[in-house]
Amino acid sequence: MSEANRPAEPERPFVAGMYDYYLGGTANSAVDRAAVERIRAVLPEIGESAWANRGFLQRVVKKMAGEWGIRQFIDIGAGLPTQRHTHEVVAENTPDGRVVYVDSDPRVVSRGEQLLVDTPNATVVLADLREPASILEHPEVQKMIDFNRPVGLLFVAVVQFLLDDDEAYGLIDQYVAAVPAGSYLALTGVTSDNQSQRIIDTIRSVYATTPTPAKPRTKAQVARFFAGLEIMEAYPGAPNDVVHVGQWGAEDPEAADDDGSRWFYAAVGRKS
Repeated sequence: MSEANRPAEPERPFVAGMYDYYLGGTANSAVDRAAVERIRAVLPEIGESAWANRGFLQRVVKKMAGEWGIRQFIDIGAGLPTQRHTHEVVAENTPDGRVVYVDSDPRVVSRGEQLLVDTPNATVVLADLREPASILEHPEVQKMIDFNRPVGLLFVAVVQFLLDDDEAYGLIDQYVAAVPAGSYLALTGVTSDNQSQRIIDTIRSVYATTPTPAKPRTKAQVARFFAGLEIMEAYPGAPNDVVHVGQWGAEDPEAADDDGSRWFYAAVGRKS
């Protein structure tokens, strides 16, 4: 069969579009929305879970820029810029902060370039987190980030797309090794701890239709990403450990620990 007569591949949902729809955005397709609705049918709080991750991102960036003196950030697997994205939170807390967004979806990068055209302290690059050198050595990254000064590494709602555990931990280790002492790693990971197997199976089957299937991890497995780092206190009186994503930095950690929050673990680790 010639290429001209070959049937077109059916459109597939993409995680960036699905996540945008979770957050109430408009940068998503009909198949993205249909995939989300399949999940929402068994997990009505899926939108709350996405917002819990967004809230974590905003709180942790505010803490890093406003209290911990971090002036440069690499946001890997950033997805589509939406309400109060990383560079906006940074700008609210320090006038000289710089942000590099990284995503492997060309559509995300194209939209990001349009949105950031008048934002000199932020840029977006097309690269895969599975190839650290392609990110760390990228000309735009090298121009924006001084690797002799502390860096905020952000991996929010992305490590679940690294299915092989050894690869996942090894990749994060490479990024941490590339930044100096005083840098921070902020990371959230989806979990199936204490969740319904029926819901887990539905979510897994939906994400299997995307180019990036997902894998949940236990609390101990998420904590392993922070091996060798000092895990920061999530809220006053909290143990230095991973917590549910809504709790990190929350004014009322007990109220923030809702059903949506419990689908992700989160922590921030400092490199000494």
